[in-house]
Amino acid sequence: MNQPFIHFDKVSKAFGSLTVVDNLDLTISKGEFVSMLGPSGSGKTTLLMLLAGFERPTGGTVSVGGKRIDQLPPHKRNMGVVFQNYALFPHMTIAENVAFPLRMRGIQKAEIQDRVKRALDMVQLGTLLERKPSQLSGGQQQRVALARALVFEPEVVLMDEPLGALDKQLRERMQLDIRELHQRLGLTIVFVTHDQSEALTMSDRIAVFNRGKIEQIGTPSQIYDHPATQFVAEFIGETNLIDGKVAATHGNQLQIRLNNGQNICVDTQAHLHAGQNIRLSLRPERMRLNTMNEPVRLNNTDEAVNSLTASIRDIVYHGDHLRVALDMAGQNLIAKADRNFQSLHIGDQVTLSFAPADCWPIAIAHQTVKAAA
Repeated sequence: MNQPFIHFDKVSKAFGSLTVVDNLDLTISKGEFVSMLGPSGSGKTTLLMLLAGFERPTGGTVSVGGKRIDQLPPHKRNMGVVFQNYALFPHMTIAENVAFPLRMRGIQKAEIQDRVKRALDMVQLGTLLERKPSQLSGGQQQRVALARALVFEPEVVLMDEPLGALDKQLRERMQLDIRELHQRLGLTIVFVTHDQSEALTMSDRIAVFNRGKIEQIGTPSQIYDHPATQFVAEFIGETNLIDGKVAATHGNQLQIRLNNGQNICVDTQAHLHAGQNIRLSLRPERMRLNTMNEPVRLNNTDEAVNSLTASIRDIVYHGDHLRVALDMAGQNLIAKADRNFQSLHIGDQVTLSFAPADCWPIAIAHQTVKAAA
């Protein structure tokens, strides 16, 4: 990672006896897009408010570019903020809304006009200068709020659930628009969300929050494929958790004996030892379903694979895939199958095949209690 630009050093925030952020360390590089992801009450929005200056830390320090900012008022932190409700002034035109931060900073009128036009062109709204917010769609209003946050050229852009009020299709389009804008302008963005797919789509790194702490921080693929705790495995996407014990280790490969007696191999960089209890995270899309008369193979190769036996409880059509509910010796599992898989029927016995690299062991001693969403 590059030199730290934003640095939270042992930051805490308490409201009375309730600790919302607990002795937290976090560094963010210049130009990085970091999402703070977690359930309601996990501390992610409070940390954003500490960075924006709307809250003061109970303990620890916050710095940007090597300078402490935790005692500065919000207007001296040079940060653009975009909220979920956009907070546009309904009586002002789009141009007037975007110009507002510049007027508050005493910028000359001629320069304001140029910068407003440039900011609105940036979000593809340069032709709507004279309209009022009520005349725009939700997505257009969101872009106006983004232009207003960018117009004074802030060092950092903070976004607190900015897409939460949009419908699914528009939300997904705006995710890609913000991602493209980030890449084109090299912005440093700190983005708060409780939506896992949103964080996976947009982020350079994701910090997963739980009970005022960061459970894991890493790239989207690290968080999704190699969850550090049970909470992360369950909160990011959908997974199957299967209990077992490490039977033997061979370099980076483990032999796992599941509690139902079946044996599998796992490739991992995790430091586990023989006899250690684990919980295996196996994503539904990682498994290939084979009917009992099919050879157990993966990706049409002779690669060695794991094989588990289960029976089909239910099949649900999801358009682009089938969601298959399974029973494996009393444990419920979920797999995803190709929508054109015609040979699956409720009650069938099947094998579930997957490569040693397609699952991830979590030491049970490291798991945390799952927080309520």
